[in-house]
Amino acid sequence: MNIKPLADRVLILPAPAEEKTIGGIIIPDTAKEKPLKGEVIAAGNGTKDEEMVLKAGDHVLYGKYAGTEIELDGTKYLIMRQSDVLAVLG
Repeated sequence: MNIKPLADRVLILPAPAEEKTIGGIIIPDTAKEKPLKGEVIAAGNGTKDEEMVLKAGDHVLYGKYAGTEIELDGTKYLIMRQSDVLAVLG
């Protein structure tokens, strides 16, 4: 399935949640933190007031409760406004 976000929205594939801590402790599924970074899969064209600066392939940081979760072909994505993205990772 092909999806194209409208206006100033972006489709993001969240990074997988961490399985282990730095000390080697395995984290159970119920205690995993929601990932706060991901990769932009698709982006809209922007609005007349706000130019779209994100593009497919960008790795970004976003807020903990940003976006709406959707599932396509068994894969979970987030769709959110460009303004919900906090930073682009270099």
